[in-house]
Amino acid sequence: MNILLIHQNFPGQYKHLGPALVAQGHTVMALTLRVKEYGKWQGISVFPYAVTRGSTKGVHPWLADFETKLLRAEACHDAAVQLRDRKGFYPDVILGHPGWGEPLFLRDVWPQARLGLYCELFYRTGEPYTDFDPEFPPVAPGKDALRLRMKNINNGLHFDIADKGISPTLFQADTFPDPFRKDISVIHDGVNTKLLVPKAWAVFQVPEGPTLTRNDEVITFVNRNLEPYRGYHVFMRALPALLRERPNAQVVIVGGDGVSYGSKPPAGQTWKQIYIDEVRGQISDADWARVHFVGTLPYAKFVGLLQVSRLHIYLTYPFVLSWSLLETMSVEGTILASDTAPVRELIEDGVTGALVDFFDGAALVARASALLDDPETSARLGQAARAHVQQHYDLETVCLPRQLAWVSDLAALPPRPLPV
Repeated sequence: MNILLIHQNFPGQYKHLGPALVAQGHTVMALTLRVKEYGKWQGISVFPYAVTRGSTKGVHPWLADFETKLLRAEACHDAAVQLRDRKGFYPDVILGHPGWGEPLFLRDVWPQARLGLYCELFYRTGEPYTDFDPEFPPVAPGKDALRLRMKNINNGLHFDIADKGISPTLFQADTFPDPFRKDISVIHDGVNTKLLVPKAWAVFQVPEGPTLTRNDEVITFVNRNLEPYRGYHVFMRALPALLRERPNAQVVIVGGDGVSYGSKPPAGQTWKQIYIDEVRGQISDADWARVHFVGTLPYAKFVGLLQVSRLHIYLTYPFVLSWSLLETMSVEGTILASDTAPVRELIEDGVTGALVDFFDGAALVARASALLDDPETSARLGQAARAHVQQHYDLETVCLPRQLAWVSDLAALPPRPLPV
């Protein structure tokens, strides 16, 4: 079978599925913005596509979002035509992440290919979506429903051409409306529980700082980028009290300075520095020396950090779930998380971790201190977390087999009639 993968940051969510499809004997190709020249990765032929023009200056901001997706879709279409006409490639199945618009015109190139989408999120208004955090009002007050309707144009156009969808959590799948929701299977990307194991002798070297082990009271907080959507502001406001309560704790904060989700900070500033500036005056120099911002980490070092962590704090708006939560569970990490969706799909309070109200910084500090003072409960929660991930989210035994079966089911669908 011929399979085409589309992802601007390939391999993205196809990191494991792509090579597994190759191992089954399929011919797998990929189109991506990530590379400039043709190459091979894990048996997959990777072809570049390039966006050759920028967005229109001065266009309405609600339309600008869709225009960027349209530009990628057009560029991806042109590269697909080259694959068809020069390489003679006709995929039976196309798998793509529609978030950047890339698969939008591929059925025009290959009308009978079956198209499966990675359904990450459909934008919705109201509680618990746009109105979740009152500190950050809607981008377009009184018009947010209109803005998000425009933002969902890309999703809606993909519904018309897709055959099936796959989504990592029930919460994310349920954001999608009927009639497409019935065609979305909830299958997580999976966690490599053989790699992500507890390690009593793990070591993490803080850059220009201390060497940390399991003997240290290490508290971790991880975001792709440090921003409000992932509760960075809540964590930082709780930090002065947390440091006072835990005089021996070493706090390691992972994340970049940019924005992955939500609104941008004021011009010339970063969310990271805004909240450092807000709380720094409440923290002594001695306590501040125990706070370590380490930026982004190579994966092996990141895993080592999770393995030395005594308590991992994970906060998020009701939004896309972070891989880091499951990775921490897999290494038997003790997790204190926000009582929000889709966190509740994995963390049951007092069973696989602990939950607190997203906005209650005092409760966060109190619960964190109680867990750190109770190693037996912490160990029990960590062990249960790993067992839960092994049973329901293990890459090799659960998720990857289900993903492969989903691809097979997709391929078995009858091709659509050729356009007249």
